[in-house]
Amino acid sequence: MAAQREPVESISAVTLLTVDMAEAVAFYQELDFHLLYGGHEAPFTSFRVGAGYLNLQLDSVGSPQRAVWGRVVLWVDDVDAMYRRAVTAGFDPETSPADAPWGERYFHIHDPDGHELSFARPLAR
Repeated sequence: MAAQREPVESISAVTLLTVDMAEAVAFYQELDFHLLYGGHEAPFTSFRVGAGYLNLQLDSVGSPQRAVWGRVVLWVDDVDAMYRRAVTAGFDPETSPADAPWGERYFHIHDPDGHELSFARPLAR
């Protein structure tokens, strides 16, 4: 029996809402995300993330009290180096880097709008 091809190949982009584009763009730039389009004053901003994109869209209704919707997991070359970059930039990650039983080294941090980001890397087996 031939292997069946998955109908969905990959995620091209994730778009997160922000109530303050300037603050959100500054946060991602401090973590070395590569800005492709938009910026501090734009209603829509796009960063390159590997072969995909992380987008920010200005929430014109804006509710600073909205709940966190979930987590975006981003694989990086060096989890500990990304953690140090975040701390050096003055951010307060939710967790320190740790090895998880599911086979990743990771840490969690929230962006200025409360979206949870997990920076991770598979553990060598």
